[in-house]
Amino acid sequence: MDYKKHEYYENRELSWLKFNQRILNEARERNNPVMERLKFLAITASNLDEFFMVRVASLRDMLHANYKKKDIAGYTVEEQLQAITDVTQEFMKDQYICLNRSLLPALEKNNVRLYMTHEDLNEEQIAFCDRYFMEEVYPVLTPMAVDASRPFPLILNKSLNIAAILKPKAEGEKGLLKTHGSKNMFATVQVPSGLPRLLEIPSAGNEKQAFVLLEQVIERNLSSLFLNYDVLSACPYRIMRNADLSIDEDEAADLLKEIQKQLKRREWGEVIRLEVEDGVDKRILNILKKELSVPSVEIYKINGPIDLNFLMKLYGKVPGDKLYEKPYSPVRLRRLPAGTDIFSEIRKGDIFLHHPYDSFDHVVEFISQAASDPKVLAIKQTLYRVSGNSPIIAALERAAENGKQVTVLVELKARFDEENNILWAKQLEKAGCHVIYGLVGLKTHSKIALVVRKEEDGVKRYVHLGTGNYNDSTAKIYTDCGIFTVNDFIGQDATAVFNMLSGYSEPAAWNHLAVAPIWLRKRFYELIDREIRHARDGKTARIVAKMNSLCDPGIIEKLYEASSAGVEIFLIVRGICCLRTGIPGVSENIHVISIVGTFLEHARIFYFYNNDSEEVYMGSADWMPRNLDRRVEVIFPLLDEAVREQAKEILSIELSDNKKAYFLDSDGEYYHFDKRGKEVIGAQDTFCKLALKKEKQIKQEKRMRRTFTPIWSSEREQM
Repeated sequence: MDYKKHEYYENRELSWLKFNQRILNEARERNNPVMERLKFLAITASNLDEFFMVRVASLRDMLHANYKKKDIAGYTVEEQLQAITDVTQEFMKDQYICLNRSLLPALEKNNVRLYMTHEDLNEEQIAFCDRYFMEEVYPVLTPMAVDASRPFPLILNKSLNIAAILKPKAEGEKGLLKTHGSKNMFATVQVPSGLPRLLEIPSAGNEKQAFVLLEQVIERNLSSLFLNYDVLSACPYRIMRNADLSIDEDEAADLLKEIQKQLKRREWGEVIRLEVEDGVDKRILNILKKELSVPSVEIYKINGPIDLNFLMKLYGKVPGDKLYEKPYSPVRLRRLPAGTDIFSEIRKGDIFLHHPYDSFDHVVEFISQAASDPKVLAIKQTLYRVSGNSPIIAALERAAENGKQVTVLVELKARFDEENNILWAKQLEKAGCHVIYGLVGLKTHSKIALVVRKEEDGVKRYVHLGTGNYNDSTAKIYTDCGIFTVNDFIGQDATAVFNMLSGYSEPAAWNHLAVAPIWLRKRFYELIDREIRHARDGKTARIVAKMNSLCDPGIIEKLYEASSAGVEIFLIVRGICCLRTGIPGVSENIHVISIVGTFLEHARIFYFYNNDSEEVYMGSADWMPRNLDRRVEVIFPLLDEAVREQAKEILSIELSDNKKAYFLDSDGEYYHFDKRGKEVIGAQDTFCKLALKKEKQIKQEKRMRRTFTPIWSSEREQM
């Protein structure tokens, strides 16, 4: 059967836009606390920015290259760009309807006001803003006029700016900058990114708190920047540039220097989106279109403040428990209380971690204890994204200073973290670590740490394998899984991974790990094919897979083949899903859900029934071409039965979610489950409750284990 028909697939970009719509739905959900809704709205804006800078930019590059091949859903490049524009225009309208009609009124009900225009300020607020402008803002600003001697300036990517039409004041005024003629002029000024965009101002009336945006303060005082001119009109605007780096690693003598050079090019890449306020002066718009070379189709008129990322800055500034989700604090595992020798505990058996419900401190302590342990000979670790003040980095530096052999792969090509990772790489090198940048042409996305320890019975290899980054900050808001193990065969494989990354050594065979880009695709095909054989033999066959995105044509074809053979398939896909459900004879046995909640679902778990000899795998790879063919990824089996059961429980609870889960229908759209008459189950709520229940049990057991020293009779006699 032909499983390659275009109608069997969803376009990748449109599927991603549907994912962002699901996040917007959380901003519109009135049962969510208002500040959480603001946060979700900010996330949709941040997501959309990256989508344009990377995905839309890539399509624009393909258009310029006259690329004619259709995608798996049958779209040409031109059709994809047009469809994206149509959907995004409507999406952005929905964003601002949500802000203006729902969130701003909800804030005002809680006595918090966000002033959209400076015209709405009272006299006290105006005086405050004018004083702030002169003292804090004015010294920073650089107005840029455009005329015959002053060309249109470089407008930085993602920067917020204010454009203005100026009219010279009456001729004859004295001074060096005397105006000439009566012709209107154009000028632009960048809103300083170094100053807070959200300014708290004196409240009025019943308000407990009041805020205004920095661009409104500047716009009100714009005439102070152009003393010889009258400001006829002004309008904030923002551009998005192509930020997709193109690096020829084969020709780059020094990858670090080449990436540093390419990062600078992001600031003057092709403009792919222009945002202006609705009602913008046509003269301003025509000048921006011409000077920035932006076609009309890439212009987005905004009914409100441009760049909703600022809403994230409001999060946390407004007090009130009822305005926020009840915060969750990760708990420690029963087996790893504070002060535990983590290596002795790992020797007792594999340890399963489920973040953020289980504390990421355990992973930090694994590296930290290794750094100080005199028995540890070497530490090897991959780093893709780390936090700004990373305890992992600090521990690796300390390990090198303590004489350990420390090898760290820092992925310089981690998109939008390139600059941070360059700084970390240099810092680790200064500390004496051996820093490597991976394999030419491939990103290293695997999450693996290896500690080599000299013990009484020989050298032992302790391994941490995970689905998420070694980032203590995102570990509090991303759901990820990992294991600690001292399994000899996994240890051998971990050593082989680092030898492959640091040199040219590829193992003849792997014991347990499946590694991309060479071996992983084949392994997944084998696992799916095995379920197909079981189904055709009349046996129960089942696949459950959880991931961020599913868009690999080869994997989707295999899943269609499996569904046709009778394999039950349950997929938990947070973001992109190019597979279509409910196609007669093709995907009737495939069920897809997407969970969008407080935490970002990031774990990858793959379950195969295998004729009642269940196998479960976890790792760093999604079912996407880039993960299977263009990255170094590691998928690992859960060999310990107790660990395997914990992963299965995660899948079971998530498949039971009817609170935050959407199901993908045969029409290609996502819908919430009908909860009428049913117990409401939220997977993330359940995981929080389970973790807190375990913590409570541990505390109770500690109290019960208290020992009391009895007073013996001889002691009594002395009293």
